Amino acid sequence: MNDNDTFDAFDFIINEEDEVMLLLYARESEAKDAVIEIDAENRSAVLYRNENDGIAISRIPDDVFDSIQDADSLMVCELSRETKEDDAEIVRAYEADIVL
Repeated sequence: MNDNDTFDAFDFIINEEDEVMLLLYARESEAKDAVIEIDAENRSAVLYRNENDGIAISRIPDDVFDSIQDADSLMVCELSRETKEDDAEIVRAYEADIVL
């Protein structure tokens, strides 16, 4: 991981099919072969966007955690950082393989 180990904003959305999407602010580097490693004991995870960029995610809500444990991958959506949250746009979207 790099100096930005803890990213300052993320959220989860669960759709009607019990699929989870992680929303976070876009990073400068591109995502490649993304993997999210789940720490069940601490209800946390690390999203490895590429071999040099990891994002620590703590305090995953119970409903999100339960849905993630039943999935093979997690959809990740990176958003632009805007003054008004409603003005944010999708910069990139990709799937991260889930490792339990």
